[in-house]
Amino acid sequence: MPPVPGIAAEAVESRTDRAAGGQVQVKVSDTGEEPFAVTAVALDSPGFVPLPAVALTASFVPGRRIDLPTPYGDPVCDTAAEPAAARLTVVRPGGAVEELRVPLAAGALTEIHTRLCAAVAVEELVTVTVADLVPDGDALTGRLVLTRDGDDDATVTAARVEGNVLYAAEAELPLELAGGEREVAAGVVFRTARCDPHALAETKQPYLMPLAVTVDGGPEVLLDLPLDDAQRGQLRELTDRICVPG
Repeated sequence: MPPVPGIAAEAVESRTDRAAGGQVQVKVSDTGEEPFAVTAVALDSPGFVPLPAVALTASFVPGRRIDLPTPYGDPVCDTAAEPAAARLTVVRPGGAVEELRVPLAAGALTEIHTRLCAAVAVEELVTVTVADLVPDGDALTGRLVLTRDGDDDATVTAARVEGNVLYAAEAELPLELAGGEREVAAGVVFRTARCDPHALAETKQPYLMPLAVTVDGGPEVLLDLPLDDAQRGQLRELTDRICVPG
C-alpha cells in the first residue's frame, strides 16, 4: 500500500491496553511540514473483524506524535494481521476533509493476533468453567472444570492461574485432561488482595484473571478465567465484606 505523504502510523500495545484488552494505541506522527487534525481513527487489518471508527480530536504540527486509543475486533484466525493500515479522517488547515488509509507498522497487531488465535484454538478443544463458587471464611471456594469439546484426544493441561491487583487466585494445579477423558475438576480459591481506595478505584478489569493452558505439552496459552455475572457479584460481595468490615 502506498505511503501517505506527511503522516506515519504505528500500532503499539501498552501494559494498560493489554490489561484492559481489546485496544491498541495508534501512534500517529506528523512527518511533513503542515499541521492537520485527526477526527476519527479505525484499524484496517485482515486479521481482525472491522469496527466502526472512533471519533476524537487530535491536533498535529510537524514533528508531533500522538497516541490514539483504537479498538480491534475479534480475530480472524485464517488470515494474517498484516499488512495493516490506520483509517484516519484528516482535516487540513483550509478545512478540507480527507479519508486516508495510512500504512501501519503493525508488529504489535501480529503479536496480539497470534495470542488471541492460540486461545481460540484451545477453546475449540475444551470449555473452561468455574463452578460451585461459595463463601468460605475470608475467601470464595469452588471448582475449576475442564470439559472436552468434540473428539480431539489432545491432552489439555491447566498449568497455572493468576489473580490481579484486587484478587488472588489459587487452584489445585496442574489439572490434566488426558486423552479419552471428558471432564476433570480441581479446587479453586479466590481471596481479596487489596483494599486500598486507589486499587479499588483504578482497576479497570477487576475480574480479568489469566489461566495458562497447554495442549500436548506445547507452549502455554493464556485464557481469561471465565466468571459469569453472578460470580463477579460474589467477588464484589467478598471485597465489601473484607474491606468494609461490619
